[in-house]
Amino acid sequence: MPSHLFADRPAQPPEPGSVDALISQTRRLRGDVDAVRRDTVVDDDDAQGRWQRALCDLAVHHLDDLREHLGQLKEGLPPIPEAAVLPQAAPEAAPEAQTRVGSAEWNLLTDEVSWSDELFQIFGRSPEAGALPLDELGSTLFSEDQPLLTAWVTACLVDGRPIDGEFRIVRADGRVRTLHMRGEPVLDSDGCAASMWAVLRDVSELRRSQRAVRESRDSLQRQREIAQTEHRLAVELQEAVLPPWRGSLRFPHSDAGSLDVAAHYLPSATSALIGGDWYDALELPDGSSMLTVGDLTGHGVSATSGMAMMLGALRGMAMAGIAPGPLMGWLNQLLETSVQPALGSAVCCSYDPARRVLTWAQAGHPAPLLFRRGCGRALAPPEGILLGATSGASYGQAEERLEVGDLLVLHTDGLTPRSIEFSRADGTERLLALAPRLSAARSAQDCVRLVVEEFGEVEREDDACLLVARVGG
Repeated sequence: MPSHLFADRPAQPPEPGSVDALISQTRRLRGDVDAVRRDTVVDDDDAQGRWQRALCDLAVHHLDDLREHLGQLKEGLPPIPEAAVLPQAAPEAAPEAQTRVGSAEWNLLTDEVSWSDELFQIFGRSPEAGALPLDELGSTLFSEDQPLLTAWVTACLVDGRPIDGEFRIVRADGRVRTLHMRGEPVLDSDGCAASMWAVLRDVSELRRSQRAVRESRDSLQRQREIAQTEHRLAVELQEAVLPPWRGSLRFPHSDAGSLDVAAHYLPSATSALIGGDWYDALELPDGSSMLTVGDLTGHGVSATSGMAMMLGALRGMAMAGIAPGPLMGWLNQLLETSVQPALGSAVCCSYDPARRVLTWAQAGHPAPLLFRRGCGRALAPPEGILLGATSGASYGQAEERLEVGDLLVLHTDGLTPRSIEFSRADGTERLLALAPRLSAARSAQDCVRLVVEEFGEVEREDDACLLVARVGG
């Protein structure tokens, strides 16, 4: 069977030793890729894992096909035309179609048709039934693919154009296969088409693997886009609920001893970890000020909506004159009797500017940090602190006398989270080490900026809130 457009170009068979070496290399590489494929754990909800497994499957299919073609070459089968060697390979097919490359020739002068045994296997047709003439080949194709084949054959025989395309067939057993066809005319001495020679390749499993890679990649991309959208919406919702401070805030009725206040919200890297962290500051009717930070258990929309309810209740109790210790107890009771998340940790402070006294209570940690004249320390926890106050119970509260220029830093746990390398105490030490720079800052907002530069990594483990208050003169 001719393998070139003209028969005067001798074939150059490869050395048997080089083929054996290629087969061995392919076998070893296939084993390595298969090991990677087995180690790839795929979860139904893991789009990244599905995409990686699909790529491994596709690579295995390519290597299986390459090894099979090299085996055919070693066995001395007629060499495949150079133009018919495809850059991609198909995976293993069913046992009856282990060889997925077949050849055919249709003699236009004698109407003789010659099919290789492999081509009969590909079409699921017995050799006894005979090979299909060229004008009957289209009867096995999908109806929408038949015009394509007709156009390709006409262009090949009339204009001498080579065939290079894919079509789908329905085998006698009802199975649908996708074939890739590379064909060219064989010309007589007058330059007219005497016959048409073609190589047909079953690429069904290859295309299936490629679709799996494409679909898993698209699914992964959609999941990433959804996660990014959810994260953006979660951050926007959190920031919409928190007081809309942008820069330093001085209370409207400021006088001697007033507070310069600034705050910042640091979102987590993923929407799943955005929860109910809050900060708030409020000038009270008696001239004092309330400062608070904290977080609720849980994450997502429920925690954020719970935080909104909690902020309203907290402000209402503070406006009613409830001191920090009792306020924390009532707040905990409110959250325990609601369907919203429970109180995780919180610090609530009341500052009296006339006496320059800070009264504060905490549930959990961390305690407020006080910076004075270039040094910093954590305030000692109140005596009798209750970490799980029961209904109507009061948390312990403590007092601290402040001076002009003192700086208070309140933050939630997420600002200095525990890690393998660092404990939360290490994070507090990092904050306290900023004392000289914080004391030299001109405003509370400048202090917030310094802390965010130190702790505001892009990929945060959890969201966090930070509030800074400077005592004015």
